Amino acid sequence: MAETQGRSEGFFSFLGSMDGGKYDDLAIARMNLRHRFVVQKFSEEIKGQRVLDLASHDGRWPYAFAAAGARQVVGIEGRKELVDMFDDYPETPYKNKVSLTVGDIYDGVRKLIEQRERFDVVAVLGIYYHIMDHYGLLVLIDQLRPKIIIVDSEFMVDPWPHVAIVLEATSKDLNTTPYKENQVRAPVGIPSQQAMEKMAESLGYKTEWLDWESVSLDERRGVEDYYRQGKKRRFTCVLRK
Repeated sequence: MAETQGRSEGFFSFLGSMDGGKYDDLAIARMNLRHRFVVQKFSEEIKGQRVLDLASHDGRWPYAFAAAGARQVVGIEGRKELVDMFDDYPETPYKNKVSLTVGDIYDGVRKLIEQRERFDVVAVLGIYYHIMDHYGLLVLIDQLRPKIIIVDSEFMVDPWPHVAIVLEATSKDLNTTPYKENQVRAPVGIPSQQAMEKMAESLGYKTEWLDWESVSLDERRGVEDYYRQGKKRRFTCVLRK
């Protein structure tokens, strides 16, 4: 792996050379910028720690957390075909710190709780607006006794705590998984920022919203959803006790 790929601003650049052409320049630019907000900003809190990543897709974020110095990274992903893609990631000294399992994220966290596992960092990236039981997931995560919870999600920007419910196609690998066999569309909930804060507060967490406005205009390639005008927008927040 080239030296520049270890730098946070271009960490995911290696994806452009992987087979299949799944990641074009725009997708890689997006992932590199998101890396700055969900990994680089917490690098000191990740080093030497155990990290749990929920809805890990092809292992991109567990791989990044491991590269940032995590002692161990466990990922849970509902689609086996995505987990299998992690085999194609470059062999590095930190790849073997990643362990990916296939299964429902709620069931997976419950199993970790039963095994009395603890994690210092829990990442909820790109999944919080593809579920229905947001608070139930937070309650489960809290039982893992994390120091920080990183959430990157779409949120409603209305000034009151609520969850907007919509239907989305289960066939897309970035969407919710089906709740029953042959379910073509399933409901998902998009919480408002205030709903996130209320849920976190009830469990003893303070919510800090990261400043995406700090990104210069010429760097905002591929991340338009973080600057969208309207009722919903993507944000990143961190929860700390």
